[in-house]
Amino acid sequence: MVSKTFAIITDIHSNLASLTHALSLIDERDDIDQIICLGDCFALGPEPEKTLELLKTIPNCIFIRGNHDRYLLEKLWEDELPSLEGMAPYDPICQAIVKNEKWTADLLGQEGRDFCKSMKIAHREIVGSTLVEFTHAWYKRDDKPPSIVEAMRWRDHVIEANPEIKKVIFIHGHVHVPRHQVIENLTILCQGATGLPFDRDQRGSVAFLTVGNGNVNWDVNRYNYDLSITTNQLEKRRPPFFTNLQNTIKFASIRNDL
Repeated sequence: MVSKTFAIITDIHSNLASLTHALSLIDERDDIDQIICLGDCFALGPEPEKTLELLKTIPNCIFIRGNHDRYLLEKLWEDELPSLEGMAPYDPICQAIVKNEKWTADLLGQEGRDFCKSMKIAHREIVGSTLVEFTHAWYKRDDKPPSIVEAMRWRDHVIEANPEIKKVIFIHGHVHVPRHQVIENLTILCQGATGLPFDRDQRGSVAFLTVGNGNVNWDVNRYNYDLSITTNQLEKRRPPFFTNLQNTIKFASIRNDL
């Protein structure tokens, strides 16, 4: 029977120390068939250039574009009243994030834009009778995963188009908190975040998914890394929004600090 094992990283946000540790855990295994990165690689972190350099060295990796990667391509900061994820354009938090997007883009330059441009919107694999869909949030939008109703309608459409499929797995990032829901033959998974978790657990995450022989094994490895490297680098470089980001890493929750 066919079997395949995926290693998954997501929402790195230029946290080079956490990304480096995640990749070391992947390298320790000899059963990985495919590495998947679910996007949001660069903005809202201290090391965009070195993160890009490291990501480009990963062999056999499929990169999926996140909403923050898209903002870099669209040059969000050039909009008359830039906003993101439903935030009011005059909100100081929104304005600080937009400034961070520009800071990140300026450091990455054309090389970073080309990298983001080459990313996929979604990636689909069929292993035996199981279909696995990887995306940052959803192929229809990159800033909000599908609701349960939307996900079930999508599953029905997928199975109608692929009648040999018996089980559907939907894997996303974006929300920065773990998710594991099973509804009939649909499983929705999110490991949390590699670089910027929001679930009050400071540890980074790398996930391993094995599909085959009618079985699904989802293994999320939450690991400790040296947070001080990332917070100290934020202090050293002082990108826009750096106080917020230092506290987000420290408390592993969404912060409103400026």
